[in-house]
Amino acid sequence: MVTSLLVFVIALALIFDYTNGFHDAANSIATIVSTKVLTPFQAVFMAAVFNFAAYFFIKDHKVANTVAKIVHEEFITLNVISAGLIAAITWNLTTWWFGIPSSSSHTLIGGFAGAGITNALFLGSHGLDAVNMGYIIKIISYIVLAPFIGLFIAYFITIMILHICKRAKPAAADRWFKRLQVVSAAALSFAHGTNDAQKVMGILYVALVAAKIIHTGDNMPEWIPLACYSAIAAGTMSGGWKIVKTMGSKITKITPLEGVAAETAGAVTLFITEHLAIPVSTTHTITGSIIGVGLTKRVSAVRWGVTVNLIWAWIITIPISALIASLVFVVIHAIW
Repeated sequence: MVTSLLVFVIALALIFDYTNGFHDAANSIATIVSTKVLTPFQAVFMAAVFNFAAYFFIKDHKVANTVAKIVHEEFITLNVISAGLIAAITWNLTTWWFGIPSSSSHTLIGGFAGAGITNALFLGSHGLDAVNMGYIIKIISYIVLAPFIGLFIAYFITIMILHICKRAKPAAADRWFKRLQVVSAAALSFAHGTNDAQKVMGILYVALVAAKIIHTGDNMPEWIPLACYSAIAAGTMSGGWKIVKTMGSKITKITPLEGVAAETAGAVTLFITEHLAIPVSTTHTITGSIIGVGLTKRVSAVRWGVTVNLIWAWIITIPISALIASLVFVVIHAIW
């Protein structure tokens, strides 16, 4: 029974990682597609390659360790993990269908926490006893901080580039920035892989602990990062064209110069937060970066109506995912 449920959980985790890839592909390719530097196929292929390349360079898995500790071990069961993953997949597919660039990271965290809280209630404990509030508060704070960090870095980079290139011929500058945008998009895709694939690694690790295959503190089996990076890269190859349209053109009009600034800012922000072991949203980060480059032109260059709708989607992601996971856990608990 435990073995078959564990196989089911592993399959769900990799399905989620796949949906994370095609849901968040837009984050790293939207600007380079909208500026027509690369075709959509070239862009997703490059993004997938650099998503997977992170496997060979990132070995400390700090973000995975944070995700694994969101719910206290005594409240983690395979049913809890299953409910959290089903909720995360459901919300990912729903937001993808409507073209809403919500956070795959936060839907996974919300689902995991929601199922853990419900399990604690079933066990007669206070619901919040199940979650590590220190980690939850840090993650929620970066819903606000990550886009602002991306915004300020992008604004600064754009102003700096404009100052350096103020004497350059527009046609020559445009050619150079089209080349540089390939580099910046690759860096963002690499950063996306390092941050997002690790979240599922943390979930799979605690699943093995819950199934008593390994013990807390044991090294992560090598197949976990290999499978997670492969799944997210495969998902990225599938694209996410509805979200690409929102990210690439609806927030603000993007030029190759601005694409370089936004992607570089997004990559820098993700590298910083990965180093700090904080599972932030790639979606939030690059959205803030795109707004940052838009603000260098004028405040009205940003379509604030679209931006406000995105922010509402960010705000409701964790609580809705937690609620869905709670309901799914109740159903699973009744069946098994």
